[in-house]
Amino acid sequence: MKEHRARKRFGQNFLQDKSIIQDIVRAVRPQPEDTVIEIGPGLAAITGPLAMTVNKLHVIEIDRDIVARLRTLPFASKLLIHEGDVLQFDFNTVPGKKKIVGNLPYNISTPLLFRFGQYADDIIDMHFMLQKEVVERMVAVAGSNDYGRLSVMLQYFFEMENLLNVPPRAFIPAPKVDSAVVRMIPQRGRIGIAEDFNHFAALVKQAFQQRRKTIHNNLKESVDDAALMAVGIDPGSRPERITPELYVALSNHLLHNGASV
Repeated sequence: MKEHRARKRFGQNFLQDKSIIQDIVRAVRPQPEDTVIEIGPGLAAITGPLAMTVNKLHVIEIDRDIVARLRTLPFASKLLIHEGDVLQFDFNTVPGKKKIVGNLPYNISTPLLFRFGQYADDIIDMHFMLQKEVVERMVAVAGSNDYGRLSVMLQYFFEMENLLNVPPRAFIPAPKVDSAVVRMIPQRGRIGIAEDFNHFAALVKQAFQQRRKTIHNNLKESVDDAALMAVGIDPGSRPERITPELYVALSNHLLHNGASV
């Protein structure tokens, strides 16, 4: 089979370390009847073991050469191939509760992660290979240097765990950064329920617009100190010291008092 050259524009780095591949598949725990979706199957390092376990495997791939290659593999009859950009893919077109797995391209990882919130009710779990720095931001707790908007928004929907770190040598070509595998499990209401999600999202975005400023300064155009203190937030705190639960509480408090962001 003709060797596939990694394409920079698609952010391709192909996993080759067999031990790490086994660890990921073991973490996913695929069962024959599971609806599993793999994002970016690449050279099928994870695709093969998954396809050997499940009855059918959905794969999303943008690279036409890889799509053609997938159709020649011994387990091709088990693959349901969705050709195109995962950022445009409607996961609701795949029926049932889903397990999603993938080695996510670094250049689209953040916008893609934000999209998964809208599908959380139909997801069993997700396991992704990502830039280690991104995973550290995802799982960060309030008060740590890595905690920020991404932490709050993903923790609203998901319980997350950094499962294992992956060195550059595990890939071809080797990326310039370390990677990590994260597990994401939907946990609706774990930090409270925002009565208006769009309001909550806008509030969090505004709160973190300038990390070095206090929450008072970042929100002063729309939120007064009385509202902050009403839900237990010190106006002199920086945004990274405020827990996700308090951002939900602040959004709901503002809504109850007719305030917008």
